[in-house]
Formats: sequence, structure tokens, C-alpha cells
Amino acid sequence: MNEMLSHDILALLGRRRRADDRLTITGGGDPVFRTPWRIAEAGAAALGAVGLAVSDLWRLRTGKPQAVSVDRRASAASLRSNTYVRRNGEKPVSWDPLTGHYPTRDGRHVFIHTNHAHHRAGALRIAGAAADSREALAAAVAKWDGLALEEAIAAGNCVGGLTRSRDEWMAHPHGVAIARLPLIDIVKIGEASARPLSRGDRPLSGVRALDLTRVLAGPTSGRVLAENGADVLHIVAPHLPYQTELLMDTGHGKRCAWVDLREPSGVETLKGLIGDADIFTQGYRPGTIAARGFSPEQVAALRPGIVCVSICAYGHEGPWAARRGFDSIVQNVTGLAATQGSLAAPRNLPVQALDYIAGYLGALGAMAALARRIEQGGAWLVRVSLVQVAHWLASLGTVDGSAGVADLPEQELAGLLMESDGPLGRLRHLKPVIQFSDTPAFYAKPAEPLGSSPARWLGLANNVS
Repeated sequence: MNEMLSHDILALLGRRRRADDRLTITGGGDPVFRTPWRIAEAGAAALGAVGLAVSDLWRLRTGKPQAVSVDRRASAASLRSNTYVRRNGEKPVSWDPLTGHYPTRDGRHVFIHTNHAHHRAGALRIAGAAADSREALAAAVAKWDGLALEEAIAAGNCVGGLTRSRDEWMAHPHGVAIARLPLIDIVKIGEASARPLSRGDRPLSGVRALDLTRVLAGPTSGRVLAENGADVLHIVAPHLPYQTELLMDTGHGKRCAWVDLREPSGVETLKGLIGDADIFTQGYRPGTIAARGFSPEQVAALRPGIVCVSICAYGHEGPWAARRGFDSIVQNVTGLAATQGSLAAPRNLPVQALDYIAGYLGALGAMAALARRIEQGGAWLVRVSLVQVAHWLASLGTVDGSAGVADLPEQELAGLLMESDGPLGRLRHLKPVIQFSDTPAFYAKPAEPLGSSPARWLGLANNVS
């Protein structure tokens, strides 16, 4: 099933199956973990498509494709990659204790996300909690109807969502709008001459990728590019909240620099970086970066032939396009959490499939667009969202999840892990999942804290912030 699914994903980007494609997907099928959703199939299909896109770039460099292999069980584990991170032997804290499901007055549930301090404070304020505690928030939420609280949270620029059934979501105006969209798409946004890749011994050698993303989906996309040889520069502003522990999962192979787009100097620094970039990935809500002067079309004007990638929560169309969201929220509003448990007792999936798969697809789209630039020129925009991944995952159907396990056996998991020493300490984390016959994926450097590197490309003396 997976090999065909991988080719179906690539077909959305205009890439036809080739006679010399060598993709093998191994390992048992679903369920791997205790979920009815086909997460192993979905993860392996997305990673298989990524592997073929890497092979395509290697073919364009050398004239030879690569054999690609992906294991389903390793793919499922990759969708909870952050849970396997250990720093100096200890597990970093990644969830705020107030994050979770709360019953409402009308017998429904809302899922409230409080991992960022301002979202926590906003949720407490909007709900009317008498104190800063889970008990006080629960008591306040119990006085609200679920839909009214969902709308109040959205109006207050915070993050939460009503747990719906699949049928409710598919009848919702935004569910209807997203159902019309493909899993991923690519559109031409500018003219430019065809440009080959620079010389190098890895599939993405010489490719410069700007990573203006946070949390999981966008940073995962950059990590995939880095593990195949790209120079990935992760850009974050010092004033924006960031869960540092997530860098221990997604920061491998990257350099991290501060750029503050509130300052004219920051705007000029980013423009300079774009002038020498190949890929510009942003993970903010539609219109956010554009308001700073960096819409896809503006970026393409600064750097003809660039590939822009947009990763967001709710997609680029529909009434919720500008709404804030995370994997956990999208699971709930789209009915995935109700199917995992029930409407009366919803449960989130044991993996963050929407985040990680959206990240894989962002990297896939970037590489497919690079191949287009090499062969036909042009500047390109790739679009993917968590909610589009949710629709696609649901379209694969369900299995009996009771046969799944809470986690992989220790011996099996040990074979998927690696350790690296760097400025964040001694980290245990997952290895790259995709196996290549000619250019094994690896991280050229360990993860580093935000702002550790200057805002410049390797080998260039300009672009200094």
C-alpha cells in the first residue's frame, strides 16, 4: 500500500512514476501504537515520497537514481520523535500541565493549549479562571458552552478547539473548504531561468534553506533538508516564545540565528539572506510574514527562482485560515481525537502525526520544486497544512487499534536511536528514518541553542546581523 501512496503524493506535485524508481517499504503494518488511525502507513508513505524526491535530486546531479528504503515501524516512531529525546539522560519537559481536555457546560469538551506562557495566561483570562491552576481552569470552563468558548479563545488570539465528531467536522464550513484542497500543492509564483545545483557529494549540497518556523512541523521540514546536506539557517526573533526542548528533536544539522523583523536592520538582514537562498520556509499563519514584506511573491522578487514553502495549521482557504492552531487542536476539531476515544471521553493520538507529516511534506515540496527549477526554471510556492494532513490521514481509514502497543520494545527502539554531543549537552534522539543506497542521511553538526550562529550563509562574509 505504501509505495503506491508515496507515488500518489508525488503525483500531486506533478511527478510521475519512473521505471527506475527503487522504493521499498518494509516492516509490519498498522496498528503499531494504540490508535485506530493508520499512522504507520501514513508516515511511511510520506517518508517514501521524500526519499524519492531526494533520489530525484541525486539523479539530476549524477545521472543515477538511488535505492530508497523506509520501515513502517520506524516511521510510526518518527511521528512521536520528540518523546524519545533525552538530554544528559533526562527527559525534557514538553507539555504545560494546564494543556488538555476540559468538559463544558453543554456536555462537550474543549482542548486548550497552554504550552506558551501568553497562551496560558490568555486561556485563564478568557475562561474567567479564579486562579492559575488546572482546577481553576476546569471550573471556569465548566460554566461555558463548548462552541462559545472555542470562539472566545480564537477571538482572544489564543489556542483551543471544540472536540468534534468526524461528521460534525465534515459539515463545518472550514471542513467543507479543506475537503476541496489536495494534501499538498505547488504553484508557480515567478519567472526565472533554469539553474542547476552547485557541485557537491550530497543530494542537497550547496542548497541554502531559510527556516522561519517554530514548534514541530516547520522545524521538522528543515531537519529533513539538513540531514540530506542542505545549509539550513533557522531564523527566530528573540521576543517570540520557543520551546527550547524541541530544538533537541528538530535542530540537528542546522545553525540558529536571531533576526528581529520589528527592526529595520532585521528586515535588511533577512532580505540579504534571501538574496542568496534557494528555499524560504515559513510556518506562521497566512499573511503574518507577508505583513512584514515577505509574501511569496515579494520573496520571489528578491530572489528569482527561489522555492517558498508555507506550512500552517488551517490551510490557505476557508473561514479558519487565519486561526492559530497546533497538532493537538487540529486533532480535536477534525474528529481524530473523538475517534481515538469518543465524544464523551476524547483522547489525542499517541503521536503528533499532523505535525511531523506536514514537516515531511514541506521538505518534499521544497525538493520537488527545486527539481522543477533545475529542469524548467521559475519560482515556486508549496503549500501544506496540519488540517490537510488530518483530512488525508482520515481518508486512509481505520484499523482495530487495540492490538497496538504503548511503545516499541526497548531493543527495537535502541536500534532507531543515536547520541550526539553539542552545546545542548549529550542528546539521545532518533536517527534519520529514510535509508539511501548511495548517500546515507546524517547530521553534519549537533543541535545548537537559538541565536548561536550569525545570520549569514556558510562561505559568505555578508548578511551579518
